[in-house]
Amino acid sequence: MSSKSTKHVRDKWRSKTWYMIVAPPYFGNVELGAVPAEEEKLLIGRVAEATLYDITGDFSHQNLKMYFQVYAIEGKTARTLFKGHEYSRDYLRSLVRRRTTKVDGLFNITTKDGFKLRIAVSALTLSRIKTSQEKTIRHIMDRIIKEKSVALTLDQFVQEMVLGKIGSDIYNESKLVAPLRHVGIRKSKLIGQPKELPKEEAVPEPAAEPEPAEEEAEA
Repeated sequence: MSSKSTKHVRDKWRSKTWYMIVAPPYFGNVELGAVPAEEEKLLIGRVAEATLYDITGDFSHQNLKMYFQVYAIEGKTARTLFKGHEYSRDYLRSLVRRRTTKVDGLFNITTKDGFKLRIAVSALTLSRIKTSQEKTIRHIMDRIIKEKSVALTLDQFVQEMVLGKIGSDIYNESKLVAPLRHVGIRKSKLIGQPKELPKEEAVPEPAAEPEPAEEEAEA
């Protein structure tokens, strides 16, 4: 690289300002990392990735990947909104066993404060179970997820979801139907937000996606 090109790259970086991306308040405003940008507006909509372990410091949370989307800039701080989460591929693979059943449920929900989420729930059994048992467990998933969504705000729902409270509630009821080894919300995605949000707190609307069938499961 020529000295002229090197100087151009150096000057380009010097023109950028560094901003600290932080998790939402209900995750303690934990710092997720610093990023450079020439203009504040270029950060709006950017998605930052972390693990739940990075936020809680609990090693058992290292297999949960979290996504946060920048929606506002305050000084040198980039504020974020929860965008979604998912199990790591290795962790999800480790849960599956031969001669067992994996019951999947995919649900679209709206929280008490009007945020729309797509939720993928998985229940892993200790042995193979009947189709009728699978259907019953999936209905339990649906009912508990819907009950939680109408009673909780996005902040409350996300905390119960990623910290395992909702999965535990589904497990405790579903284990009466069939012996289970694990129940959890393996993936979530924010797909809509309230229209009444102030402009400065709004995040870019995600592309519209088709409604899932009642018993559809993600691949």
